[in-house]
Amino acid sequence: MSRVALITGGARGIGLGIAKVLAESGWSLMLNGVRSKEQVEEVLEDVRETGCEVDYCSADIGKSEDRTRLVDETCSRFGRLDTLINNAGITSPGRKDILEADEDAFDKVMDINLKGPFFLTKLAAPLIKESQTESQVRGSVVFVSSISAEFVSVNRGDYCLSKAALGMATQLWATRLAEFGIDVYEVRPGVIRSDMTSGVTKKYDQLISDGLTLERRWGETTDVGRVVSSLVNGQIPYATGQVIKVDGGMTIHSL
Repeated sequence: MSRVALITGGARGIGLGIAKVLAESGWSLMLNGVRSKEQVEEVLEDVRETGCEVDYCSADIGKSEDRTRLVDETCSRFGRLDTLINNAGITSPGRKDILEADEDAFDKVMDINLKGPFFLTKLAAPLIKESQTESQVRGSVVFVSSISAEFVSVNRGDYCLSKAALGMATQLWATRLAEFGIDVYEVRPGVIRSDMTSGVTKKYDQLISDGLTLERRWGETTDVGRVVSSLVNGQIPYATGQVIKVDGGMTIHSL
């Protein structure tokens, strides 16, 4: 039986890039998002062309009952879970300056970007632990955060805070799950070409041309996918709890 990955936000953007790479390496996939299954059927068919088994569950990971249903449907569909990839997230609604911060918007960002992944990991961990008896590769959890965990954006304070907190969540879960043979990582993408960044293409084209990144190109969703695939396939051993940056050298600072 192939190994099973649950990817939140897996039907678009970075999550879909991860899904495509894992599908090519033989994984079975449960993808998640807030759109209906009918709305993503074309995406699912595209992933299925690799020959992998793939299903989709519409669920808002910011809601407790949806998280429970997502894990239950994954278990019902595949009978096991080997890795959880916490990828789903939203940007700051309205991108308001922190002097104008809105509490409802703050709570929404935290529910989806931080609370959701934290408690979804709690639900998924027992299933991943149970699957270890039938696998030669260690189970894993991946938190997909952002370079906004360390870059200040005063018009996206809630987003930056949520991503920075995922770094501590990674260390907490890595520490707690180590005894069960489950590795936990944080993958921190930089400027990635996706639907989320489509509105700022010209801005980042110029910044990249001017040297924003050492590797002067946009990151692609499959760049992140290849890194995640290496982690969950056990190709980067002895590294649990660590941050892997996929940012083209953007976070290197020089004088």
